[in-house]
Amino acid sequence: MTAQPASDPIEDGLTEELHAIVGQRLTTAPAAREQHGRDESYHAPQPPDVVVFAASTEEVSAIVKVCARRRVPVIPFGTGTSLEGHVAALRGGVCIDLTQMNEVLAVNVEDMDCTVQAGVTRKQLGEHLRDTGLFFAVDPGADASIGGMAATRASGTNAVRYGTMRETVLALTVVLADGRIIRTSRRARKSSAGYDLTRLFVGSEGTLGVITEVTLRLHGVPEAISVAVSAFPDLAAAVNATITTIQAGVPVARIEILDDKQMEAINKYSNLDYPQAPTLFFEFHGSEAGVVEQVETVKAVASDFGGSDFQWATGAEDRARLWQARHDAFYAAMALRPGSKGYATDVCVPISRLAECIVETRKDIEDSKILAPIVGHVGDGNFHLVMVLDPDDADEMARAKALNERLVMRGLAMDGTCTGEHGVGHGKIDFLVAEHGEAVSVMRTIKTALDPLGIMNPGKIVRV
Repeated sequence: MTAQPASDPIEDGLTEELHAIVGQRLTTAPAAREQHGRDESYHAPQPPDVVVFAASTEEVSAIVKVCARRRVPVIPFGTGTSLEGHVAALRGGVCIDLTQMNEVLAVNVEDMDCTVQAGVTRKQLGEHLRDTGLFFAVDPGADASIGGMAATRASGTNAVRYGTMRETVLALTVVLADGRIIRTSRRARKSSAGYDLTRLFVGSEGTLGVITEVTLRLHGVPEAISVAVSAFPDLAAAVNATITTIQAGVPVARIEILDDKQMEAINKYSNLDYPQAPTLFFEFHGSEAGVVEQVETVKAVASDFGGSDFQWATGAEDRARLWQARHDAFYAAMALRPGSKGYATDVCVPISRLAECIVETRKDIEDSKILAPIVGHVGDGNFHLVMVLDPDDADEMARAKALNERLVMRGLAMDGTCTGEHGVGHGKIDFLVAEHGEAVSVMRTIKTALDPLGIMNPGKIVRV
């Protein structure tokens, strides 16, 4: 099954057909094509042949129908913040940019949900909800599009309490590979009616269809929010404090770990002065009394593992600055070595194996002689490496790829996953069989059934 057009799509009339649908919202300019074939990862850009800026679900449907008839690949594009080559046009084709589909269509305050077009970004939605008493809880750090977050099953710092996009998405509008438009569910909070198509498309990375609208679960803004930072003598102590906190049932909203090298990076990059030691960032949500109770419990746990006295960020501005520093960890790591390139990777393991996994990984980093700060959402067992590399140094790149493979296989050996939130794209496609075995053949069957021509973001998740 091949998604390559028989001839140059720019020369055989494809652009004229697409121009009839979107007008001037089409470009074949090399700079625009290059931009739309690149994400935030180290993977080499793979530009599409044509970029179109869709304005509605109906336009996406019309574009996909043209591509299906011509057997031309379709690559959905949100903000380009993915990390495993998700938007690379591996076989050329048409990139559908959804950024102009950026309307918040409905906010149902009483039901605590909303419906947005796929191009709405995380920060845009947060701003729209500011006066409603509600908030959108999934926070991957980047100002990603909601459609892209659904497509990659994103999560982030709040996942330990509020869940990932898997738990947050209530319904989707999707354009299938033949141009049909479907809605996967209604707004009801539970249903036993038919196959769970919503969960099928959440995490499908554009390989089964183009997500154009998303209905999301929202949460009430907490009465009280408190943020604390505590340094620990070593990584094992910090991780074990996390595990004990979770096992004690404390409903912490966020628990983030940063190793000593990452703390050095964010101190320099964000002008902070925290100890250069393995550190946990905590955030507590709830009533005034509930937050006090959570804090006292976690302080006692941290003390048992050698944690320093908490440093507090109490005001909204201070909290925002702290979390922005955490979200800028990738760029802070890059700044440790100007001119470098970031090779980001992640795994997720059961929290009972987390300390072992992180400690072994840290030793592996030191043995590999690679600059690779560790940062992670340890409350749910997910952590990341940001390998800071010279992409022109073949030996260093080889050591980095070997380190990544050992990290993934270590995670799988601990009954974890090759990626907790970055997704598969084409960067981790070779690890999927090691993780899922024969289940990959079932994924391939689903892919073939919904996309028999193989035009939907080919070369991602599963090979066909």
